[in-house]
Amino acid sequence: MLSFTTSVSVATVAGTAVFPYRWRDASAREFAEANGAALAVGRREAEAARPWSLSPAAIRRAPFTERLVLPSPNGSAIAATVDGGTVAAGCLRNYGAVADWLIAQGWGTPEQPIAIVAAGEQWPGSEALRPALEDWFGAGALAAALLDRGATAASPEAQSAATTFAATPDVPALIASSASGRELAAIGFADDVAIAIDLDADTTAPVLTDGAFTDRSGS
Repeated sequence: MLSFTTSVSVATVAGTAVFPYRWRDASAREFAEANGAALAVGRREAEAARPWSLSPAAIRRAPFTERLVLPSPNGSAIAATVDGGTVAAGCLRNYGAVADWLIAQGWGTPEQPIAIVAAGEQWPGSEALRPALEDWFGAGALAAALLDRGATAASPEAQSAATTFAATPDVPALIASSASGRELAAIGFADDVAIAIDLDADTTAPVLTDGAFTDRSGS
């Protein structure tokens, strides 16, 4: 949530279509070329010639591009492999707008349920998953917003996440001091954390359409 979905939110606010892609290798470059898109690199690989990365702050600073391929092993990989379902990219920056769009489509009922997927995080230098407090709160923020807007029949997990989010007095401070927040700040990306914890700041709803996330808040 501090990386992929926040980057998607920041990019789509600027009008960029974001293509999720699982692998950050030669096939990603081929995929970008085939889609006429710029290719985002790893946070620490960004440079003048390749300014786009999995850093929301870097995306803000980079020149505008209409189409961007954004590889990541968690959120992007999940989005890219969904087949036959509607995918919206929610985060702490845009949970209100995403909830508005989902409810407007008629979802959030037993007949049309919503699955909130917290992608999780990996330990540095390992593929082993670790708890991701930021994803728990991101899921809780969206669940709470959906319930506030009339969604029904929430699972115990969704209810618990929503209650935790609503009952926490300072979510941004908690996330900034979490393992993920401290890790990013330690490697020079505190700006990414600050952008990610700006609650409900974006009014766009990024929805995966024809292979790319674009803003559907007006539809």
